[in-house]
Amino acid sequence: MLSMYIMRMDKFSNFRITCIRFNTCIRLESTSVKPKNFCDIPGPRSLPLVGTLWKYAPMIGEYEFTRLHWNGLRKYQKYGQIVREEIVPGVPIVWVFSPEDIGRVFKAEGRYPERRSHLALAKCRQDKPEVFNTGGLLPTNGPEWWRLRSAFQREISKVQCVRGYLPTTNTVISEFLEELKSNESSNKTAGDVLPKLSRLFLELIGVVAFDIRLESFSESEKSPMSKSSKLIEAAHSINSSILSTDNGLQMWKWFDTPLFRKLKKAHSYMEQIAVQLVLQKMELMKECANKCSPEHHPSLLEAYLSSPDIDYKDVIGMAVDMILAGIDTTSNSVSFALYHLAKNPHAQMKLHEESCKLLSRVDCLVTAEMLSEAQYTKAVIKESFRLNPISVGIGRILAQDAVLSGYNVPKGTVVVTQNQVSCRLARYFESPHDFLPERWLKGEEAHKPASPYLVLPFGHGPRTCIARRLAEQNMQVLLLKVARRYKIGWEGGMLDAVSLLINKPDQPVLLTFQDRH
Repeated sequence: MLSMYIMRMDKFSNFRITCIRFNTCIRLESTSVKPKNFCDIPGPRSLPLVGTLWKYAPMIGEYEFTRLHWNGLRKYQKYGQIVREEIVPGVPIVWVFSPEDIGRVFKAEGRYPERRSHLALAKCRQDKPEVFNTGGLLPTNGPEWWRLRSAFQREISKVQCVRGYLPTTNTVISEFLEELKSNESSNKTAGDVLPKLSRLFLELIGVVAFDIRLESFSESEKSPMSKSSKLIEAAHSINSSILSTDNGLQMWKWFDTPLFRKLKKAHSYMEQIAVQLVLQKMELMKECANKCSPEHHPSLLEAYLSSPDIDYKDVIGMAVDMILAGIDTTSNSVSFALYHLAKNPHAQMKLHEESCKLLSRVDCLVTAEMLSEAQYTKAVIKESFRLNPISVGIGRILAQDAVLSGYNVPKGTVVVTQNQVSCRLARYFESPHDFLPERWLKGEEAHKPASPYLVLPFGHGPRTCIARRLAEQNMQVLLLKVARRYKIGWEGGMLDAVSLLINKPDQPVLLTFQDRH
């Protein structure tokens, strides 16, 4: 009888015994090594009353609230792949960098994944029970979050529902391309493209969510006091206030601080427009009852107002969230993608070749069949998200104890993944700072298997971005149509991100668009 036994010691000093007998393997693992204490996790020194806020002080601190990826890299280099910090005294946060730990965090998130975020936004809504039932999808946790999530995701997560918006998406994006053309100067420079992209995605929110045209590209709507301009500014004001109100000294809980007043004013305007649009849709639905043609494709708002599981006040909250979350996320993400294409002519040419193969003419409509074949376009987007994700990472409140990097992290701890930092580490990606869409295409030399817990721009699991399919479709259509028509150039410096909850380009997005025809 042939048997062979192999014994070895792994990096945590516990023995693994492998028995191989007639091609059958049995592994027995010792569990003698106990996890280390939570308080022993390394990290910045916390002081009484101020926690680690002193390390974020302007001019003298080593960290910046507006550069979370810089902070994360410094902490990783100094403390390792798990870091404990108390920005707010008595509220420990654990930062994790390894994909193995990130996976363990999601396995410990429980039935209703919780996060500690958008706290001031929740207060704005809870102070108005006559308008809102809850704080909305973004800050709400527990069964109440699941009630909202399960009702709202039925429509927006269906592939056939999202594909149904392709005709209007094509129309709006074609108008945007004409807007780029009309703004070209003699040297073919479009200037800062980010404000134009914000108008594009606001217009797409209007047609998809509310079934209306906001006419964001019209001259009247370009005025700073127009509805479009004020909605874009309100979304930016709220998103840029969240990090500080969540992580600073939360005095806004007791009185209106200047930052909370700014957030509340912006939210009030967005709420006003949402109420107006919801009431308008309700009136139209009454007038058109039983008159819709079989080809009628209802807007998201129409579907939500027809749902028996949510009421008017729930829909108001969702309407505000669609505007709030839909403008900056996609406009900033597309800005980074266009920047990487401009800086990497080889990738841009391959995208152009794919667009020419799929779109026989510049004015062709992008169809669902084309999107299923647009593999390089999808790789461009994924690679751009690797280098410049929507946010630094994903926050969760552990629903159960977890062992992360050998440390016991107790239930109730706030853990934030550091995907933006990890995705630029050589231990996880070869040539991590290079823009290589080919690394995501099987059969390409650059392709190497990567952990599924590294590139997570839309989150993970039940709490993933509810509008992910719609956002990806909008980005794919836009990149295909832009690459088909224009040669993209760059006239700025090296583009980095500012952390305003949602990562934003840290300088004007000075792209050029030269018509290929």
